[in-house]
Amino acid sequence: MQTLQFSPMTADEFALFWPTFQAIVAAEETYAIDPNITYDDAFSLWCKTPLLSIAVKDEQGQLLGSYYLKANAAGPGSHVCNCGYMVTPHARGKGVARAMCEHSQQAARQHGFIAMQFNAVVASNQVAVALWQRLGFSIVGTVPHAYQHASLGYVDTHVMHKSLTEH
Repeated sequence: MQTLQFSPMTADEFALFWPTFQAIVAAEETYAIDPNITYDDAFSLWCKTPLLSIAVKDEQGQLLGSYYLKANAAGPGSHVCNCGYMVTPHARGKGVARAMCEHSQQAARQHGFIAMQFNAVVASNQVAVALWQRLGFSIVGTVPHAYQHASLGYVDTHVMHKSLTEH
């Protein structure tokens, strides 16, 4: 795998990322985001609300994907973080999601988070579920029929968790 560059996502980079974001959300297979979300609302959701929004590029500077990092909850729950990851179509299957997840765990530790939780991993997204499990995440709960998949109808979602500290 080539060397990847991780940097805070700029507004210009989000403009390049927008077609990927829009296509993933419109597919209604993995993200519980309104498929009709506006560009401005998507930019706010992905880049302004989170603690971090990271652009991932190859050695030539081509955008391969992005992730965000934020607290999963407020106040007494703010020590657990949450992330979302999206990979551009031409970069899928090349280890970009793995690299983003590993990078996000390092960033989370640097920001004082002690665990990472994914709240709604769509169970039919077997590639993602298997990847997160290989990276040490456990399914700690399953919510029946919590996601309305575009072609499969109602499918389960998993809550997945990983401790980021030694016990």
